[in-house]
Amino acid sequence: MYQKLVDMHVHTDNSPDGNHSAMYICEHAELTGVRAIAFTDHCEVDVYTEEEYDKRYMQSYFEVTKAQCAFRGKLVVLRGIELAQGHYNKSLAENILSKYDCDVVLGSIHALRHTKDFCHLDGYNRENVKEYTEKYLTEIYNMVKWGQFDILAHLTYPMRYFYIKAGIEVDLKDYSEKVDEILSLLAEKDKALEINTAGLRQPINKLSPEVETVKRFKELGGKYVTFGSDAHFAEDITAGIDEAYAAMKQAGFTHFTLFQKRTPILMPIE
Repeated sequence: MYQKLVDMHVHTDNSPDGNHSAMYICEHAELTGVRAIAFTDHCEVDVYTEEEYDKRYMQSYFEVTKAQCAFRGKLVVLRGIELAQGHYNKSLAENILSKYDCDVVLGSIHALRHTKDFCHLDGYNRENVKEYTEKYLTEIYNMVKWGQFDILAHLTYPMRYFYIKAGIEVDLKDYSEKVDEILSLLAEKDKALEINTAGLRQPINKLSPEVETVKRFKELGGKYVTFGSDAHFAEDITAGIDEAYAAMKQAGFTHFTLFQKRTPILMPIE
């Protein structure tokens, strides 16, 4: 069990919605038997300077580096980044990545071009949800095509808010052609698919993505799957890990993946 406790998606209070420091989270992780933790604070490329992600992420990197030193030999502390909307401004995104020596880069999309984060939008209805979903999946495909990340984070991110704000559920089977294009390209580029468990702590009560999509990724040649709690509180690190590993096994994976120095390391699911 000790080996299994590896969380590749955790936020500190350097993310706008984070709540605890890297040191506090590491203390909690050590006490609860966690083996490795990746701090992946938000870095929203499309609003990088406007919302001070340049300063926020620099501070995150500094604090996580301190935690690495403080917990050496007790906890594997990995320096990561959740690089959102990176392909909207490729030169800026690539410049950010060149400045920091990260162990892992999460690729994500929280907002469509020139709009707010899906969590801040209102007025969802069945018609615009379909349009949002189609545009979102197209942007995910474009981001995967760009490929300057290691793990595709929370594939069904906007679906959380369609459900929370309007009670609308989206079935990815209705977009199977586009989803297959994304998963095929992800597999071809040897990128990892994250199983994100934040939804289990939200009204939607689902993994992101669900097991059927993870299975399809495996069928299309996917090699790497990761677990991410997407914790924004110390007490939520590794939350939902059993459900995530069960989904991996059901999909046909025998190993989960952690990243160190941007290199995938396979570990058996026990």
